[in-house]
Amino acid sequence: MQAPPGMPPKMSIPGVRYLIAVASGKGGVGKSTVAANLALALKMHGQKVGLMDADIYGPSVPTMMGLGMVDQSVTPFPVEKYGLKLMSMGFLVDPQQAVIWRGPKVAQAVAAFLGQLNWGPLDYLIIDLPPGTGDAQLTLTQQAPLTGAVVVTTPQEISLIDARKGLKMFNEVRVPVIGVIENMSFFMGDDGKRYDIFQTGGGKKLAEEGGVPLLAELPIDPRVAECGDGGEPIVSKYPDSPVAAAYLKLAMRVMEESHKSAAQAGLPEVQL
Repeated sequence: MQAPPGMPPKMSIPGVRYLIAVASGKGGVGKSTVAANLALALKMHGQKVGLMDADIYGPSVPTMMGLGMVDQSVTPFPVEKYGLKLMSMGFLVDPQQAVIWRGPKVAQAVAAFLGQLNWGPLDYLIIDLPPGTGDAQLTLTQQAPLTGAVVVTTPQEISLIDARKGLKMFNEVRVPVIGVIENMSFFMGDDGKRYDIFQTGGGKKLAEEGGVPLLAELPIDPRVAECGDGGEPIVSKYPDSPVAAAYLKLAMRVMEESHKSAAQAGLPEVQL
């Protein structure tokens, strides 16, 4: 696909069929948790999947996947675990050390992760963007041949305010948003009742405003945080849980919308 007039040409990522960015307007909505579990759910559907952590300042993929710093001379990048190919700044920098870089250096690191590693063959490369609309996001949206993006929000209005900015950013850089994911949507009590802890309907409202599908309403489960901190996401550790079932349905929707987005953009089929 040719870059739009005035936009830089897209980099080539050999052997990768679909690139999906997972974004949020603000932190604290569980975006990285969604990205990790979505990647694992896609793998459970028989897809070959990679997960790239584009948050240079606050990488979370190593913690969620039970990994730390990696000696590249022993273990080449991308690292493999749980059947996923993984890359993160957290593999290169001690977790106690702050990454104090200006925007251009952040953009260079993100571009290197994406374009200089041997990712393929993959059906999906999931890119966990940092929250907001800064240098890492612009680098990815302008240089990477993204199939589309998903925007993660929670139900309450304070989350929607920033999520709308994410939708606008993707529209301005001409990256299709394939859908909205409402995380922490509800809690199912032991009494069988649904409790809308963070209000309800925010994801649906955002999707309708943006004219895109609502891909999923993901339930709250305390084990999600337990699994993320413990280094094995819930889809892998508790594959029979209601949350894992919700992620498997989400993965199917993402696959459907990815196919539609690629077809509408006239992207050629990549041979794996």
